[in-house]
Amino acid sequence: MTTTTGTTTTTGAFGTARTRVEGREKVTGAARYSGDIPLPDLAHGWMVLSTVARGRVSSVESEPVLAMPGVLAVLHHENAPRVNLDYMGMIGKPDPILAVFQNDRVPFMGWPVALVLAERPEQAREAAEALVVRYDQEPHDIGFTAGHPDMYTPPDSPFGPAVASKGDVEAELAASTFVVDSEYTTPEEHHNPMEPHAATAHWDGGRLEVFDSNQGSTMVAAELAQIFSLDAESVRVRSEHVGGGFGSKTTRPHQVAAAMAATVLHRPVRVVMTRRQMFSTIGYRSPTAQRVRLGTDESGRLRVLDHRSECVTSTVHEFIERSATVGRVMYDADAHYTSDRVVRLDVPSPTFMRAPGEAPGSFALECAMDELAEKTGIDPIELRVRNEPDRGPVSGLPFSSRNLVACYEEGARRFGWADRDPRPGVRREGRWLLGTGMAAASFHSGAGPSTAAVTAEADSTFTVRINAADIGTGARTAINLIAADALAVDPERVRVVMADSDLGPAMLAGGSMGTRSWAWAVAIAVSELRERLALGGDIPPEGITARSDTTEAIGALANKERHSFGAQFAEVAVDVTSGEVRVRRMLGIFAAGRIVNPLTARNQLVGGMIWGISMALHEEAVRDRASGGLVSPDLAGYHFAANADVPVVEADWVDDPDPDDPVGIKGVGEVGIVGAAAAISNAVWHATGVRHRNLPIRPDRVLSAGTNVPEPGHAG
Repeated sequence: MTTTTGTTTTTGAFGTARTRVEGREKVTGAARYSGDIPLPDLAHGWMVLSTVARGRVSSVESEPVLAMPGVLAVLHHENAPRVNLDYMGMIGKPDPILAVFQNDRVPFMGWPVALVLAERPEQAREAAEALVVRYDQEPHDIGFTAGHPDMYTPPDSPFGPAVASKGDVEAELAASTFVVDSEYTTPEEHHNPMEPHAATAHWDGGRLEVFDSNQGSTMVAAELAQIFSLDAESVRVRSEHVGGGFGSKTTRPHQVAAAMAATVLHRPVRVVMTRRQMFSTIGYRSPTAQRVRLGTDESGRLRVLDHRSECVTSTVHEFIERSATVGRVMYDADAHYTSDRVVRLDVPSPTFMRAPGEAPGSFALECAMDELAEKTGIDPIELRVRNEPDRGPVSGLPFSSRNLVACYEEGARRFGWADRDPRPGVRREGRWLLGTGMAAASFHSGAGPSTAAVTAEADSTFTVRINAADIGTGARTAINLIAADALAVDPERVRVVMADSDLGPAMLAGGSMGTRSWAWAVAIAVSELRERLALGGDIPPEGITARSDTTEAIGALANKERHSFGAQFAEVAVDVTSGEVRVRRMLGIFAAGRIVNPLTARNQLVGGMIWGISMALHEEAVRDRASGGLVSPDLAGYHFAANADVPVVEADWVDDPDPDDPVGIKGVGEVGIVGAAAAISNAVWHATGVRHRNLPIRPDRVLSAGTNVPEPGHAG
């Protein structure tokens, strides 16, 4: 419905719940993913990964495999084309795993050592499994422990300094009335998007074209151009539909291998990674060991916040899980110290994974705050409110907006927090102990430079062209609504063309920055288009197009702390006979700027919270020290929350516009998981009286820890 207010016409598109514009295609199977693109004379590649954790390839016995039916070639370090890795990508130096088959070195189990090419995928797989690769094996170290002797402080990076401090931590700690000093651990966790990583590459008129499942075609095209020493215009990457990414679908070895194979065979090549291969080649969340020290005065005001985190990276690429950085935003203190340290081990390189840093960091910090609430006798929400900063606790910068207290208040009201008895173990249903817990959440809200083009067509419709990526978040629909609202037309009159590097540079879908970045570019292009249309005249057959580039506008933004915030609430039941923990209900209230599409935004927030249930109770990748590989790298051995584990999960939000953003968006993709695991862990303490500082909270850990709750009928 279109309405008119004053001189401004609006359609009500922005902020209304809309089903996905591509929804019908997906549920009917018409949507094409990168592994579905039909190309004539298509060959198939199957990756062969190392079976040792450290050493060198001594031989690749390819002759027997080349004699197998349908096999076309075997690429390895002795015959593969040479590539270049001396460049700086959009998110830093490239991981050397991208330089596939360039030397005989093996730095971890699961390193790509060969690619078998065949006419059919079944033939490629059979041959790959038959390929004999021999190694000169070397001793390896994959054991991550707190305080590892080789732990070091990394240099500062564009993502922030490794260490930030103010005040005298030890002096303030000594002067504190109440002190918490606790250690926490989180395990190695893995991305498992529904769609495996896949790429189809071919050469068309001297141009490399790749159909790929990724989170940003701009980035992948630019990196492939660098890797193969091509002009930027000589590479085109398209990513029509993506079945999830969570940080893992950037530039990966299968894309390079597909392009390399297409060059060798002079025909299209598709490489699809298996679920087991994805456990070693696409990154993961590093395990962490964290220590949090908090000290307050008698009123509960923080005198000291000391959060130190340690993580792991590979021997060939440095990636830091910046878990301690969450404390730099959440709470002020007279003395404030946060640090992230790392150790190099013979393991695959970690990478960004939904809410990198904030997810494991919030578990430690928010559990420590709950412990502090217990010691001070102050309600957990009230303690947080008393330590609510008015400026960045470390940076001293103003917040663009911070409605976290409103999240506490609305969440407490809807969850029934006021009726909570703070004593642990007072609620019981038969063998089940019941408890409730809460935690705060934050995730940074940024924007990246993007370009867009909006065309007024001769048939009175509009076409938006932007190299955005819809990785399952509903980005197509959000862009449709943003454009329709800015154009003051019904969404049905707007067509969105996206996920094609030929459309021009745009921000990738990551860091909760995608929709905000793209919306900004679309809004500027629409504004210019409306000015041109206001001049009158007929629209020519090719339409009238306005273009935008937000580089200058984003560069002119005032320096502020920009974040989405939230409050997570959880109720759990703990079976004291089996150790099973059941989440009965969860509620998250968020302050995340203007919400473009309530339907898909709520889906994102609820999805993050469900991931938090997995993080708290299920997810854990275990490495075998003898082999250096993962135990059960598949979805049979790697557990996560299923439908039966997720009863009532609700997400909602409070008003929280960002006045510096022309569209007012912040981002909802990652803040939903932040704080969720801590809320569940705090609820388990409230149920049992026992703190669980090591994730996941498995039944065996619950049983071995026992409870501090008296049996029914006995005095406590």
